[in-house]
Amino acid sequence: MTSDVPSQTPPSVAEALADNLANWDERARLHVASYRAEAFADDPEALELVARTSLELMKPHLPGGSLAGLDVAHLQCHIGTDSISLARMGAYVTGVDFSGEAVGIARRLADRAGVADRARFVRASLPEAAAALGGRLFDLVYTSVGVLTWLPDLSEWAAAIDSLLKPGGLFFILEDHPMLFALDWDEERGRLVAAHPYFHQPEPTTWADGWDYSSPERLRNQRSHGWAHPLSETITVLLDAGLRVESFKEHRTMFWEANEAMVGADGEWTLRDHPERVPLMFSLAARKPA
Repeated sequence: MTSDVPSQTPPSVAEALADNLANWDERARLHVASYRAEAFADDPEALELVARTSLELMKPHLPGGSLAGLDVAHLQCHIGTDSISLARMGAYVTGVDFSGEAVGIARRLADRAGVADRARFVRASLPEAAAALGGRLFDLVYTSVGVLTWLPDLSEWAAAIDSLLKPGGLFFILEDHPMLFALDWDEERGRLVAAHPYFHQPEPTTWADGWDYSSPERLRNQRSHGWAHPLSETITVLLDAGLRVESFKEHRTMFWEANEAMVGADGEWTLRDHPERVPLMFSLAARKPA
């Protein structure tokens, strides 16, 4: 995780989101290679670790502990590998992402995987999602890993979730813990330090180093912006939208190497020293009242 870049003139929300869109359009193209997405699509038995882990955590909240036959809206689906995994688990998935490049790649991967009848993709921002999906309602709204920091307003996010859920439907998120994003590696002292906001700030944190977490290739669109959202905010906006939290868990492992303090193997990372001290991910299941 890199240090933020101080700015005398913080970008407006519109400017920050435009930077993020250009940045993620470019990342989407890189991730086809770094995620080994085509090989994943070609293997009908392949399931992404994030999706497999999500299913295990969701099972107590799903009918029969299964996704079979459920209509699922996958928000911020990126290039669709998790969406395709959910389809392979038996769901009918509609992936939504603000990046047209990511959506185009996701459609091509679904065709290549032979699941285009079970996994379709729509380009829309979260406030546009309900209209873009024609007012459809879903059994499950799902989102996972690295999504909340890119959103300036979680109230809009919660409203989008509520607008897509059937009465009695389930919302589930598996996400990087906001405590993790408040920390950074101090090379001189050889330890993690609190270097970024934990609580929400109206002005985003800006990164301009141009590096993607999964690829050695430097991006041309180098600026991106993120907003801190404490757990209290995430839970409160869902409650305010009328959802009822059924489970909440914090986890000691995550799916990527966030900083130099981590060790990992087979796609799972934890802190090298004292992993009991810092949560790395959280998961939450909430239901819309019937």
